[in-house]
Amino acid sequence: MASVTFKGNPVTLLGNEVKVGDKAPDFKVLANDLSEVALQDSKGQVRLISVVPSIDTGVCDAQTRRFNEEAAKLGNVKVLTVSVDLPFAQKRWCGANGIENVQTLSDHRDLSFGEAYGVAIKELRLLARAVFVVDSNDKVTYVQYVSEATDHPDYEGAVEAAKQAN
Repeated sequence: MASVTFKGNPVTLLGNEVKVGDKAPDFKVLANDLSEVALQDSKGQVRLISVVPSIDTGVCDAQTRRFNEEAAKLGNVKVLTVSVDLPFAQKRWCGANGIENVQTLSDHRDLSFGEAYGVAIKELRLLARAVFVVDSNDKVTYVQYVSEATDHPDYEGAVEAAKQAN
């Protein structure tokens, strides 16, 4: 498993670590209108999946804004931001911040995404910061588990991987 800390303290990640070349695991999360969303709902598209502990905190806010800006330039790439925040909070935050190019998804119900991608933090019931790129054939082409959950991911690396998978 990936080794991750949260504010300098080691945390336990639940689930299976995903690696480049793996078939992307499916999951069931909630959209802001409480409808279920699965990976297969965007089959045939490249997906850049941005994972944040809580959308309403500094680094998570910046990460979501950055990928929102990049999404407008990426063409046929669907950008998903997954956290355990409630769908209502995600919707409010997106509305207040003009986020229109990223789909925010909530894993609060059963950590389906968190466990499938090995990012569920056992001690906090949050998701570890990570970025995944999944190509149109559901193959994982990029993975970054951010080693310190309060650090930023490699934005340029993820965007470049999404462009190459397109």
